[in-house]
Amino acid sequence: MKKVLSALGLAFASVSCAYATTYPLTIENCGYTQTFTKAPERVVALGQNTVEILLLLGLQDKIAASAFWPTKVLPELAEKNAKIKLLTVEIPTLESVLAQNPDFVPAQLPLLLGPESKVAKREDLATVGVNSYVSPGMCATKKGVGDMYGSRQKLWDMTFLYQEIEDFAKIFNVEARGQAVIADFKKREADLRAEFGKNKKDLSFVFWFSSASPSADAYVGGKNGASGFIANVLGGHNAITSETEWPTVGWESIIAANPDVIVVSSLDRNRWVLDNAEEKIKFLKSDPAVSQLDAVKKGHIVVMDGQAMNPTIRTIYGAEQVGEQLRKMGLN
Repeated sequence: MKKVLSALGLAFASVSCAYATTYPLTIENCGYTQTFTKAPERVVALGQNTVEILLLLGLQDKIAASAFWPTKVLPELAEKNAKIKLLTVEIPTLESVLAQNPDFVPAQLPLLLGPESKVAKREDLATVGVNSYVSPGMCATKKGVGDMYGSRQKLWDMTFLYQEIEDFAKIFNVEARGQAVIADFKKREADLRAEFGKNKKDLSFVFWFSSASPSADAYVGGKNGASGFIANVLGGHNAITSETEWPTVGWESIIAANPDVIVVSSLDRNRWVLDNAEEKIKFLKSDPAVSQLDAVKKGHIVVMDGQAMNPTIRTIYGAEQVGEQLRKMGLN
């Protein structure tokens, strides 16, 4: 990844200086209009994806604090992230956010900033003169009653992510950096599609995020979320047909779907025992019924960073991670 960052650095330098933000800048985001008179100086970034985008754009000095980290930061960004105050790896309080005296609060999920958020509504921040932002990809979901993540009628793709990168690049007057990051991601997706698009197997995948216990239903990636996108990039499809972003599915249904590949997430948050990838694999191999799945018997179980199952910059990393393991299994 150091090579990737070096390449990005060269790209930053080579892009024309014609990219320059003119303030005041008005951004339309998820039904809200935000005007920036200058680049923010004290950002409280809610959500791993939000922080990692800002770090890829070289904006670590602008981030006062962060919160909500399902997994560890990308290794190549660890040094930059180490200097940023961590409020909590879980959901922060509004008081802890405002205590950092922010001038901008971008968020990865409506769970962290939205009408039903446990932290704040965007109106709460507007009343104290603080601009906010929510990932465009999450605003494309249709909310149900009591469903914090919503559902998708259309397959998520990187277009939403590129919009987010472009918006942040404009807000902070680093548009050349944003275009270089986007170019890198586009090439990586194209490379994977070129390789796995030749595969005629149309593999079916189940992406298991976690479970509260072995006896509980599994939280899995929905049909049209980031997991569905990864399956599509790798020439296959999601065996889960629910349009819900994060459906809970009983193992009887997963057994009936009989996926070709089971992708288990690796999480660092340690909320539940089954956040751990090894514990998931242990369950798959030891449960009398689940162990009879073709994917388990054939050893077609792969491990992926859990954050990649969220629609984030990690999604393309996750596709690469799964792709590497499929190659070793002869499934490319």
